[in-house]
Formats: sequence, structure tokens, C-alpha cells
Amino acid sequence: MFIKKFALIFAKQYTSLGGQAVIEGVMMRSPNAFVVAVRKADGKIRLRKDQWFGLSKKYPFFKKPFLRGVLMLVESMANGIVALNYSANIAMAEEMKEKALKSGMSEADLQKKMKAAEKVSFSTFLTIASSFILGMGLFVFLPHTLTAWLSSFFDLQWSLDGFAFHAFDGLIKAMIFILYIFLIGFLPDIRKVFQYHGAEHKSISTFEAEETLEVSNAKKYTTLHPRCGTSFIFFLLLVSIVLFSAIFSLVSFPAEYSNILKHFFAIIFKVFLMFPIAGISYELIKIAGKYPSNPVLRLIGFPGLMLQKLTTKEPTDSQLEVALASIKTVLYLEKKYSLNEAKEKVLKLEETEITSVNEIDQQSDLLKEFLEV
Repeated sequence: MFIKKFALIFAKQYTSLGGQAVIEGVMMRSPNAFVVAVRKADGKIRLRKDQWFGLSKKYPFFKKPFLRGVLMLVESMANGIVALNYSANIAMAEEMKEKALKSGMSEADLQKKMKAAEKVSFSTFLTIASSFILGMGLFVFLPHTLTAWLSSFFDLQWSLDGFAFHAFDGLIKAMIFILYIFLIGFLPDIRKVFQYHGAEHKSISTFEAEETLEVSNAKKYTTLHPRCGTSFIFFLLLVSIVLFSAIFSLVSFPAEYSNILKHFFAIIFKVFLMFPIAGISYELIKIAGKYPSNPVLRLIGFPGLMLQKLTTKEPTDSQLEVALASIKTVLYLEKKYSLNEAKEKVLKLEETEITSVNEIDQQSDLLKEFLEV
């Protein structure tokens, strides 16, 4: 059974659809549409539907290899923040209202604040910047500093121009990430998000298999998917080890620099290198999806799939229905408004509620339009 699951993963082509688990729901994005589906307390599914008209649409230059990976990362973070804020506002509406009223905030002011958080704004990019700084501290500064300290403490003679230093640095990064995911997985709310993450993967796999988007079909698929953000993080770790080892073997710091100064500049350099690393990692993910039967790519991608064992859980039928609602709505919007041909924004933000995923029209013969290129 285990072998059969992974055979299914590597036996098909992959689409340009992607998503993210949110609070009590799933965000799904196609090349031109952006949908958030959230299960409300009354059992209904709230859908936030919008056209996605990103920078690559306005400036095709950003579609170039390596640049598109960096743009994808920034846009995904912006979309993710908006989707998380929206899902929190829907799923926790009553709780937030109660807290706001107790603090003296009016209901009108609360609604205004909630709606502002659901848009890509300056505060969104401020949050991204803060997250970036925190991430660089946790995954660049801390592992590098620990590696340098351990090398000195145990007299290991690991130099910045050697492979051993950056390999151990990468190992510490991986351990921090795995430990973090493992620990938060015990929180009931996070576990539920991980279930929605599994539901997102199952719904995409159902579409890629060209099956009807319904719960009975989606249930049989694995919660793992090669283009998952978890796999992307693994590629980031792998590429960073190789790239850092190669670059620092060529870069030499002045002999008069102290070890502390050398490591300080090395850390700064690593921060700037994270952008090309993201670009390279994105291209690797795309290549792995384009050539799923390649044994080398399968071997490289396997650890990323194993990491997904931590970030995905088996969803309930109710959670699967929400994920299927998000992907069906994305496909519906793409087809109805011919978004692939749109040269400008033609669709306004809209919110609707449904009681069942069957209320959304099933679009047929769409797979070929969304295959990765």
C-alpha cells in the first residue's frame, strides 16, 4: 500500500494550481484566480472569490526562470496572510466580536479592522518583512552561529570555505524546522490546519487524475504532493548547502579580519543569497513536476515528501468538502470569465455562501489548460 501511494505520486503530470491550509478552510490559487473557502460555525461554506492579477501579468519579465521563484515566494506570503486573516475573521467571528466589545471597540470599527486585514496592503508587506527577519534569524543567523561555535568549541577546524561547515549548518536548519513542526503539531488548532493541508493535496490530486471533484474520489488519494511548500523548504535547505559551499570556496575575506568579522559578513552574504536560492529551488520543484518519472529527481524529492508526513494529516469528509469547494470555485472562475485571456482585472471581489460543494458547477476538460510548463 505504501509503495502504491508513492507510485501514484510520481505517475502523473502536475498543474499550476496550488493552495494553502487556513483556519477552518483552504485557500486555492490558479494562475488567474484566488479563492478562500472557510467552514463557518453554522456548517455553511463561505467563499471569498477574486481574480489574481499579479506582477507577472503586468510585467512578463517576472515570468523568467529564477526570477519567477522569488516573485512566487513573495506573492504566496501576501496571499497567505490575506487568506489567514480572512479565515480567522470568518471562523472566529463571534469570539473576536466578544473580545472587541469588552475592550470598548464598536462593532463598526471591528468590521472595518477585519476588512482591512483581508486586503493586500502596506501592513501585509510589513508582516512579510517581519516574518522574513524572523526567518533569517532562525534559519540563517542561529544555525550559522551555532555551527561556528561548535567548530571552535570542539576544535573541528571547519572553515567557511569548506563543505563540512555548510553541511552541518544545513543539518541544524533542518533539525530546527522539523522540531518546530513536530511540536506545534500537538496543538489541536494546528493539527486541524494540517488536516486541511492534507485535504488541499487530495483535492488537487483528484483534479490531476481528471476525476469528478467529489469527496468519494478525493478520499482515496494520499495527503502528500511533490509541489507542496514543505517540499519547497527541503529544496531550499539542499540548495543552500550546495550554493554556500560553492560560493564560500571562491570568496575569501581579508586576512586581517577577525573570525567574528568574517562570520558576520558571511551571515549578511547568506541573507542576500536566499533570493537566488529561492529562485533555484522553485525551478527544481517545477522540473521535478515536469519529469516525475526521472529516478534522480524522485530520489531528491523523496525527503521532502517525508517531511510532509509532519505537515499533513488525514482530513475528515467535511474538511475535504471545503477543499473541493475552493478548487471547484477557482476552476469555475477561470472558465466563466476567461481569466487566462484577460488583460486587466475583470472580476471584482465577491463573497458567497453555499451549503454543499455540489452547488458549484463542475468544469470539464480543464486539466490540459493548467499543466506546468
